[in-house]
Amino acid sequence: MAVLSTAVPQDLRERLARAGVTDVRPMPGGASSLTYRGMLDARPVVVKVAPQGVAPVGHRDVLRQARMLRALGPTTVPVPGVALEDPGEPPARPPLFAMSLLEGDCVEPLFDVGTELPPAETVATRFHSAATVLARLHRVDTVEAGVAGEPVVSPRDEIDRWSRALQTVDPALAPGWRSVQTLLESSVPAPMPPVIVHGDFRLGNLLVRGTEVTGVIDWEIWSLSDPRIDLGWFLVNCDPMTYRRTGAPVPAAADLIATYRDQSGAEPRDLGWFQALACFKSAATWSLIVKHNRRRTVPDPGVEAMAGALPGLLDRARHFTAAARRAERGRPRT
Repeated sequence: MAVLSTAVPQDLRERLARAGVTDVRPMPGGASSLTYRGMLDARPVVVKVAPQGVAPVGHRDVLRQARMLRALGPTTVPVPGVALEDPGEPPARPPLFAMSLLEGDCVEPLFDVGTELPPAETVATRFHSAATVLARLHRVDTVEAGVAGEPVVSPRDEIDRWSRALQTVDPALAPGWRSVQTLLESSVPAPMPPVIVHGDFRLGNLLVRGTEVTGVIDWEIWSLSDPRIDLGWFLVNCDPMTYRRTGAPVPAAADLIATYRDQSGAEPRDLGWFQALACFKSAATWSLIVKHNRRRTVPDPGVEAMAGALPGLLDRARHFTAAARRAERGRPRT
């Protein structure tokens, strides 16, 4: 859900001017920080600012996002370059950073209803380009990137995180979510070695020019974790059945998995379970978005409409866990 600030606070405008950033104006961005566009040394930049008045931790820690962009700069993963960082004095003066504005458009074929899409062949190739970039990300050496000391987030940690989120919403929004939690907890696959995980890797968080991915953006929830957490999330967001949206030329999941496998050199087993986890995560995140939307003076009807999709997401998670169990039973024992 894009958020557009209606004005640039004067104190922020002056603060950025002292750092050399001019012509500052709002632009669509994430809900966890404020996003602006400006000019620095005659170059266009994007400025991300943590919310004022709260501690810049977790997904609001914009300097942690900048750290990952710097870490990936020398790699084959395309990311914006960090142009400046200012730690501020939180919470009164929040931290911020500026990054290069990359060329490319950001289109989510299964979500951007009413948006004119590129030709079908281009859209299909974009999905495969995304799978290639995801594989490159997961091949980055965490030691060389300087992030090997980060805590590792396990699949069980992910279940716990999204279960805690679901505990805070109206039970009617996600009926039966505890049964999905139990299914996931009872069948956690053996882990793969941890890698850098984006956390929300999908076409909506990529900048693309033609069929080339020019930038991976929105690093609010990156972590070190099992690579299949990213892959499962990517796959469910490429699946028309996830939100019952059709019409976009989406490649088959098996073809995207093959592209990822070829580019990563890894064999991602038990993907059914990780797709189930992704559906569970999606139900949790959308539940939170709907909850906060209902507290607004004028709720967004488009967000409210997503409430009707949440039971289906949980059913989809049950479908994937059942398929994963069948696949496990049919696997040869060694």
